[in-house]
Amino acid sequence: MNFKKIEEILKEEPSYRLKQVKKALFEDLILDWGKATTLSKELREKLSKDCPISGFKSEKVLTSKDNQTIKTLFEMEDGSKIESVLMRHEDGRRTVCVSSQVGCAMGCSFCATGQQGFKRNLTSGEIVSQVLHFARISKERISNVVFMGMGEPFLNYDNVLEAIKILNDKDGLNIGARHISISTSGITEGIKKLADEKLQINLAVSLHAPNDDLRNKLMPINRKYPLDKIIASVREYVKKTKRRVMFEYLMIDGVNDSPLQAKELAKALKNIICFVNLISFNPVGHSKFKSSTGENIKKFKETLEKNGISVTQRYRFGKEIKAACGQLAGENLCPEG
Repeated sequence: MNFKKIEEILKEEPSYRLKQVKKALFEDLILDWGKATTLSKELREKLSKDCPISGFKSEKVLTSKDNQTIKTLFEMEDGSKIESVLMRHEDGRRTVCVSSQVGCAMGCSFCATGQQGFKRNLTSGEIVSQVLHFARISKERISNVVFMGMGEPFLNYDNVLEAIKILNDKDGLNIGARHISISTSGITEGIKKLADEKLQINLAVSLHAPNDDLRNKLMPINRKYPLDKIIASVREYVKKTKRRVMFEYLMIDGVNDSPLQAKELAKALKNIICFVNLISFNPVGHSKFKSSTGENIKKFKETLEKNGISVTQRYRFGKEIKAACGQLAGENLCPEG
């Protein structure tokens, strides 16, 4: 959907039309403008012609055995493929993990999306459409959105922020800003820009290593945005926003999961209002990495806590349905073994 074009068309209409259109899209969850019966036939026809509701189709849908996770592979109008995930939490939250780009330029060694390379940015409409898709199929209210799917959100900053404003709009999906999170691999310009926004959205930084030597190997982007530069921008972000930052840390067996590395990480994050989210690595076909053992994760967590760092541990959703970023879209490039 092109929301700006919808607004342009509605400029010639009474002011209440926009509210009617938003209700049809975000509350009634229509797939066809013909169902928006509060609008005139002429307007419905114009919207159908100029602003089709969905420009891509779901090519593959995988549902976990416990029905907590649904992953969809979408094919776009231009043949590009992206993927999104719905996660049902036991406390009633419904989170959609969205993609912000087709492919990704970061090239992280542990990520299936990174092996595909960058194709293009998604529009704000293509981002919002991912959330609407799950609202329709689940018939449940989506409470949270995380930009943790394919792509680096801060390299598509304007479209991501436009999508967030649509998702946050009280006449839209009305998802609270504090229930929306952006995850970055450490694009410091994006962190600085976000600090100046008037939105109380959450910032997450994908760290995955306690020092530059290891992070250079895991995440090539670290050569441009080394840890000290990232940490400095996060400190400035916290100072400006007074908001706590989440550092994401994939637990990879024998690579970054020793107690010594936990101490090094705690030292790097000292005196920052933050917490570390430990994530069990979800194996992908191209990679020889495997998840840390439960015992190693426990020791790593305890070491961080002893050194004054708050820690959470992410429940691993959808392992059996290839829910890790890029696993479906990249199957032809990186076959699952």
